[in-house]
Amino acid sequence: MDRTRALRGAICGAVAAGAWALQQPLDKVAFGSRVDDVELLGKALTRGGGWYAAGIAVHLQNGALFGAGYALLAPALPLPAALRGPAAALTEHLLTWRLGSLADRWHPAREDLPKLAGNRRAFAQELWRHLFFGVVLGELERRVNTPAETAAPGPEAAYSSNGHGSLEHALSA
Repeated sequence: MDRTRALRGAICGAVAAGAWALQQPLDKVAFGSRVDDVELLGKALTRGGGWYAAGIAVHLQNGALFGAGYALLAPALPLPAALRGPAAALTEHLLTWRLGSLADRWHPAREDLPKLAGNRRAFAQELWRHLFFGVVLGELERRVNTPAETAAPGPEAAYSSNGHGSLEHALSA
């Protein structure tokens, strides 16, 4: 396991989760749905005024964990790099969406939260959020974990822009 790659992925995941949380007020208006992931997470931990801080902390942590796992698995995904992040996040959404019915039944603040089971607007809203998260995560992770050998060559390259090679390289041989 490449710990550096995982750490970079975790940071990217936390940043992507933060971007998700920042855009939530806009998508709540756009989708006409008051589903709020930070609220869902925060009110699971506390019913007091600190639910937002608790919710954002858990949301960022979840993003970091997903990002670390994604960074380790992304190179093996048989997709173009630009599609890996969105595909991973949308897959997670589709696999976990049914758990919303558990929240409807067992969440400590279920009376204060919108119902998730059968809520098409909430499903579409979460689909958008996961797509957004996946695009941000995928692009950030791709940029920070690009292997050095695929990066642009530095000034020590053994060729020149005219296509005939480097005079210094030829003389040293």
